[in-house]
Amino acid sequence: MNFSTQIQQVDILDAAKRINPFINRTPVLTSQTINRLFQADIFLKCENFQKVGAFKARGATNAVLLTDKVQLSLGVATHSSGNHAQALSWAASLVNSKAFIVMPSNSSKIKVAAVKDYGGMITFCEPTLESRETTLAEILKKTGASEIHPYNNEQIIAGQATAALELIDEVHDLDVILAPVGGGGLLSGTALSVHYFLPDGKVIAAEPEMANDAWLSFTNRKLIPSMNPGTIADGLRTSLGSITFPIILRFVDGIVTVSEESIVKAMRFIWERLKIIVEPSSAVPFAALMDGKVDIAGKRVGIIVSGGNVDLDHLPWIKNG
Repeated sequence: MNFSTQIQQVDILDAAKRINPFINRTPVLTSQTINRLFQADIFLKCENFQKVGAFKARGATNAVLLTDKVQLSLGVATHSSGNHAQALSWAASLVNSKAFIVMPSNSSKIKVAAVKDYGGMITFCEPTLESRETTLAEILKKTGASEIHPYNNEQIIAGQATAALELIDEVHDLDVILAPVGGGGLLSGTALSVHYFLPDGKVIAAEPEMANDAWLSFTNRKLIPSMNPGTIADGLRTSLGSITFPIILRFVDGIVTVSEESIVKAMRFIWERLKIIVEPSSAVPFAALMDGKVDIAGKRVGIIVSGGNVDLDHLPWIKNG
């Protein structure tokens, strides 16, 4: 497989320096209760405390800061169900650039409101990948803006990799790092950081059973797109990309899936025990632990908690909420 597009160690280190003035170095939380429950030392890298409430701020900031000033004068554009949309809108505002955002019509209201607050100009589309891409193509042609893909972009991946880089720098001797997987930007970035900075560590991904394209692709060693994903984890409904998939194939050690019931159970457990707000996508790796999908007994385990943007009027454990 061709790895000519692979992000190098220096790209991740440069990204960390580049975005440092703008993003948060997020906290790493531990819980004795959780450690006892799983008989392991667990360290949660809390990107729910990141700018815009998700790790996406890292990649978007890196990509925008690397965009030519002439191109920035025309704006940047993307399609996203929410967190990347917020992140790109926010990052564009840092350099006084416009952000044109294509969002599915079923996007979370809280995320739509946030995109608007950050100055993003939204065009809604049907909730399919085809509709996202065709709508974005029309906007790119009309505006001349530069596309910054949510995950299938090397600058985005290098930026997302800085979350795991910080975790590895702060918590020594980790045995394994878990991350959720949707389009694979966070996962491929995490896998590259582990490869370069924690060479004896392993990377395990978790995704919903209702959006299991990454598991299918990884298992069959060929890219299999997601078909009508129905998961509550809206940030994980996208398919792997041509850049993220080869990185994941080479540097990720395994992918596991979890049920919708397990995602909700894990999300509620984190809210109640750790007293932090996480969105469904963030709860997916923890759900994998609660379901015994990953053997972590006696190990030092890092978990990338990807974000905390939740519609509080529609919490999954409240009926008719």
